[in-house]
Amino acid sequence: MSLSGKVALVTGATSGIGRATAELLAERGAHVVVSGRDAERGAEAVRQIRDAGGVADFAGAELSGAADARALVRAAEELLGPVDILVNNAAIAVFGATASIAEDDFDACYAINVKVPFFLVGAVAPGMAARGGGVIVNVSTMVASFGTAGSAVYASSKAALELLTKSWAAEFGPHKVRVNAVAPGPTRTEGTTGQYGAERLAALGAQAPARRVAEAREIAETIGFLVGDQAGFVHGAILPADGGRTAV
Repeated sequence: MSLSGKVALVTGATSGIGRATAELLAERGAHVVVSGRDAERGAEAVRQIRDAGGVADFAGAELSGAADARALVRAAEELLGPVDILVNNAAIAVFGATASIAEDDFDACYAINVKVPFFLVGAVAPGMAARGGGVIVNVSTMVASFGTAGSAVYASSKAALELLTKSWAAEFGPHKVRVNAVAPGPTRTEGTTGQYGAERLAALGAQAPARRVAEAREIAETIGFLVGDQAGFVHGAILPADGGRTAV
């Protein structure tokens, strides 16, 4: 499970699934670039990783397009060196009836959830290929695979990310760069608890065979599997981590 000396860039890593992933990769020896908008939370995440004996630095980023993505990769490389592992976790969720969605909200959701990962991969994957390998994991969602009222914008943005995952596997897999995605179900984080409330989140979790909500660490462990050599023959996969919800 060792990732010793590998440089990992995790977006949206100051809280929730991203932070749990940054901590897990650092525990396994990766040198982690914690990326996010909030410098205070970023510093706390870095401090916690370092206190546990890991290596981490913070790279602040307001991600909205190609220039931001390329600037983040440059910052990560200046801090810790060429990126070996990219986890595209940063995202926003826009919900509501189709007729009520503002164009600015639609554009922001697609910018962060689709455009930014696209240009981050464009900035790191060629270098990975030139160095002989690398790993990219995209964080999707279970609702990218089935229809739910009110989630058209968010779900379709993540469905686009899943298709990109397969396209990138075809493009970069022959150059020893593995690209996969994880599709979480309801997960207990600061964001989801604030958005749904504990009771509604629990009700969503109860719909799955597992009959519960995931913890952020469980999703991070799934990402950790896809990053590791144990998943060396896994390319272009969308791995559900949803308690069985999409299976049934």
